Parts: sequence; C-alpha cells; structure tokens
Amino acid sequence: MVKGHGDDSYSLGGDVRICSDFSSNICAHGDHHQLVQHLSEHASQLIAHYPEPEAWTLERLLAEHHAINPECVIVTSGATEAIYLVAQAFRLKPVIPFPTFSEYADACRHFRYKDGNHTICWVCNPNNPTGRVYGQHEIEMLSVRHDVLVIDQSYEDYTDAFIWTSSWAARLPNVILLHSMTKSYAVPGLRVGYITCAAPLAKVIRRYLRPWSVNALALEAARFLLEHDELKVRPDLAEAQRLHRNLKTIGGLRMMATRTNFMLGCLNSHTASWLKQQLIQQYGILIRDASNFRGLTEQYFRIAAQTPKENDALLQALQQLLSGGES
Repeated sequence: MVKGHGDDSYSLGGDVRICSDFSSNICAHGDHHQLVQHLSEHASQLIAHYPEPEAWTLERLLAEHHAINPECVIVTSGATEAIYLVAQAFRLKPVIPFPTFSEYADACRHFRYKDGNHTICWVCNPNNPTGRVYGQHEIEMLSVRHDVLVIDQSYEDYTDAFIWTSSWAARLPNVILLHSMTKSYAVPGLRVGYITCAAPLAKVIRRYLRPWSVNALALEAARFLLEHDELKVRPDLAEAQRLHRNLKTIGGLRMMATRTNFMLGCLNSHTASWLKQQLIQQYGILIRDASNFRGLTEQYFRIAAQTPKENDALLQALQQLLSGGES
C-alpha cells in the first residue's frame, strides 16, 4: 500500500477546514440520495447475514450488462484488490510505463517472479495522473508484446475518447480489464470493482480470491446502481478543458494535456508540497502532491476539475500565489 494518495484531508487534523477538494479524481457532487435511501431500507437485513462468499449474483448482473459470460467476471473490493489479485496470480516480470498509479508496482513487489523471461504490462487508461488515453493501435501493440496485458479502466466513464470494451477483452487470451464502480458512481467508501477477461484467465485469478472480500452493503449498492444507470457520474469535460486552458495562462507553472477531468501540472520554482500547504492554509483548497509518482519530481501536482465557481477560486488563488513568476 502506497501512502500519499489524494483525498487525504483526514491527515490534516481537525482544525483545518477544506472548502474545495481538487485532490481526488472522483467526480464530486454526485447525488447519492436514492442509493442512501435504498440501503437504509435494507440495512437491517443485510448486516444480519453473511454476503455470498463470492459475488456470484453481482457477477451475473455485470456479465449481462457487458454481454459476456459470467465466468469472465470477477467482483473485487475495489479495483485495488483486483490489482493485487492479478499480480499474485501471474507473478510475471512487470512492465509499467511511468508515471502511473503506484499500486501496480507495489503489488508486483509483493510477489516473486515465476519467470523473468515473461512479462505482464500494466497500463492505466485513462492514465492517472497524466489524463492520457492510449490509442487503439498502442493497446493492440502492447497486447502483442507482452504475455499478459492489464488495462486499468477505472476512469473509463471519465473521458469521451475510445475505450476498450469487456466483450473485446473476453475474446483475447492475454488481456485483463479492471473496472471501478467506485469511480463510475462516485462511491469511494463502498469499495466495489471488478475484472473482465477471458474465462481461462479469470479461472487463474479466481484461485486467489478471499471469501467474503466484498461486504453485503457494497454488493447491494452495486446491484442497485447497475439498475439505475442514470446515477452514473460523468465529468463536465468542457469545464475541465476551460480550467486547463486558464491554468496554462498562469506564469510559474506548466500543464500537461489531458483527455479527462483530472490534469497534471508542474511548478517552475516551487515544490508541490509548498503549493499544497499554501492553498490549504490561505484558501482552504486541497490538491494532490504528485511528487510520489515514480518518474515525477517534487514540482508536480495533480488536480481534478470541480464546479465552475470552485475552479475560478482555484485559478484566482494560483494567480495570487504564483504572480511573482520565477523567483
């Protein structure tokens, strides 16, 4: 487990008041009223009984949703559990294009390679923290070059670019897709993710599943959300691009191109740690210090677009803090 992810206001102490949280990539301001009401009505029954040891019912529903065989679906406690399960199941030499989500490398470090001549490639698509989306040809080439290709599509609903489908992955012998209901429905506290891949790959991964890894409330929430696709969250990509364009006009920082709601920036003369502290103390704004992503320096930070009002407040704060330019 790598420490230092976003949404870390819990580490700041009770005296700090955060007005706007740009540190988490998950779409903010989702409406959870229907879900909360549904779980409240069923909570007594759910917590009084064990859930299914494996999430067979939800796997069948997800299989119907993706038009694939239920044997091609494995439900997990968030996409992060899926990462560790895949790393443990195959134990191949990892190939990881950095910078990207740090848990891929961390998961692979836990398990000794069975054979250093065979590789497992991990890509995040859209990629965290850069917001880059891999093209169709790039993905096809990676699937040819490596024995196993893992595509973490946790942010698949956060872009308008082409994203691979589960039905495509289920037909290929070496491609594994990771999905996150956590992000698709903005419910990070529930921890529900799943894997889709060809049945022989799923059979290998399923051997390492721990019983009852997904609790009854999370399973019921996932079932309910699948029946209410209107509750799926999608970012305002036009607003994200507006924020990105305006950030590029501020002296003292550089912004990388993005195809999603989050974006990576680099300061010219300050550290991301300094910027994070200044934004917290002076403006009640929280950003992600991205310096702990492998391949990035202490100048890198990540933000995810919020409402237009919050975005304008961030722009004004950055303009005031960085108006002196390079020192």
